[in-house]
Amino acid sequence: MHIERATCVDDELAAAVARLLPQLSPKARLPTRDELASMIANPSTHLLVARDPEIVGTLTLTVFWTLVGLQARINTVVVDAAARGRGIGEALTREAVRIAAAAGVWRITLSSRRERAAAHRLYGRVGFESTPNETFHMLL
Repeated sequence: MHIERATCVDDELAAAVARLLPQLSPKARLPTRDELASMIANPSTHLLVARDPEIVGTLTLTVFWTLVGLQARINTVVVDAAARGRGIGEALTREAVRIAAAAGVWRITLSSRRERAAAHRLYGRVGFESTPNETFHMLL
């Protein structure tokens, strides 16, 4: 298994996203190929894929400036149900942390639903700390 940054949208990536995203969020709208291409072309966004040898997991890392400095956000971490328990999510997360640190990021944030206990243990192993802050979001 190895982790790499997606650099182009091909049939394999489109099929992997269509297979994996519903496992994380069944109601999520699948991105179009053009939307995937736009995301991949953005230098601030890193779509990481885990291969074994096919794509078995993804993680999106976004690096952005705020008034208090360079920050990053991890989103849409999903590992294929058939490949879970093999360290793929941890490998994706560690690579995201490595990329963020190399960019000079001072804080990485992520959110995870309460029922995802295995993911919470993984984030703790990597070094993330749970905070008492509630995460707020607005769907538009």
